[in-house]
Amino acid sequence: MPKNLIHRNATSLAEETLADTPITVISGARQVGKSTLLNQLRIGRNVKVVNLDVAIDRAAAERDPDGFAAQYKQGTLAIDEIQRVPSLILAIKAAVDEDRRPGQFLVTGSADLLTLRGSQESLAGRAQTVPLDGLSRGELAAHLDDFAAFAWALPRSTPLGDLPGYTRRDYLEIAIATSFPEIYAATPRSCERWLANYSDRVLSRDSTEVTGIAHPDRLGLLLRLIAGRNSGEFVAARVGREVDIPERSVPTYLHALRALYLVRVIPGWSNNLASRAVSIPKVSVSDTGLAAHLAGVDADGLDRDVSSTLTGGYLEGFVIGELSKQRAWSAKTFSLSHYRDNHGREVDIVLEDRHREVVGVEVKAASSVRGSDFRGLEYLRDKLGQRFTAGIVLYTGIRSVPFGDRLWALPLATLWEH
Repeated sequence: MPKNLIHRNATSLAEETLADTPITVISGARQVGKSTLLNQLRIGRNVKVVNLDVAIDRAAAERDPDGFAAQYKQGTLAIDEIQRVPSLILAIKAAVDEDRRPGQFLVTGSADLLTLRGSQESLAGRAQTVPLDGLSRGELAAHLDDFAAFAWALPRSTPLGDLPGYTRRDYLEIAIATSFPEIYAATPRSCERWLANYSDRVLSRDSTEVTGIAHPDRLGLLLRLIAGRNSGEFVAARVGREVDIPERSVPTYLHALRALYLVRVIPGWSNNLASRAVSIPKVSVSDTGLAAHLAGVDADGLDRDVSSTLTGGYLEGFVIGELSKQRAWSAKTFSLSHYRDNHGREVDIVLEDRHREVVGVEVKAASSVRGSDFRGLEYLRDKLGQRFTAGIVLYTGIRSVPFGDRLWALPLATLWEH
């Protein structure tokens, strides 16, 4: 691998799916590194690459999808940006139904293939998806970050060390730094220009081509609204009034932003814990750097108002983003949700594995922790009993401190340094 390329931790998953599945799909937002990963996976394999952003390849695929899909039976046909020609999905399905050979197709998509306008096939049973986000903090540090595996092992692990290398201001800058590979190390002014062009392109072109949304300007307003209250609860009626979208249409617009991988939706969690659990989802912009750009905030503003809901929302969105990225390679299989009931008890992030064991995570912008910060985690622990593995408060200080039965306060950097 060239020295200037950052190793992607999802590479091993992609190699596994190529070895045992007919179709490997690398999915994620534009400019997160899908094409780069595709080209790295070519090394040592017999692969032909076509890019549907190129007019001649796109025209050929539209004219004869079946012939296009069958053009390279002697190896792997890699199709970049397949969402540009949704009719190819049916042709690929037909080709795989005739030949179940693993590694037959390697495709990338900047939109969710399950929701593509014009596509009638999900490729269920024929494809595996490798989700790819922007760079994780572990990838930037050249190691495999796996907070979930760490958290589930926490009750049996050795005492934790402190992490003195970060200040609260460092954490705020990290939280609103972009993770797009092309600009993660660029100057602030370059990032601003790039992000402005990026959001304009995706919202003005891709949103119409991929999702069929007739009013991309309203889609942009919705994205800016989400950025301004990052990680906030999403109430369709209220959102519709604020961005002038009929309430019944709000889910369609949110679905479009999800299909383009621009936002993350974190569902409410109850798991029969209590009948009064609130099911309203939380929504955040997938890249917190893009969120900060759209909302017009920077680390100086957040540092001056460190106790605000806005600051907490960006830190929480960052943590959710890192955990979402790590799911692609984590040794643990887990779901992400949040908990709140109508008595005001809440936990920012609830991780649940296949054994229904739970890790609760609170995210605090303060550089110290109080016992009251564990109130929601204590409630989950007492209700769940042995199903509750650990409760963790991630905060912007340096000490790693136990706070009672299965409860810990940990520096935010534990998310990627452990």
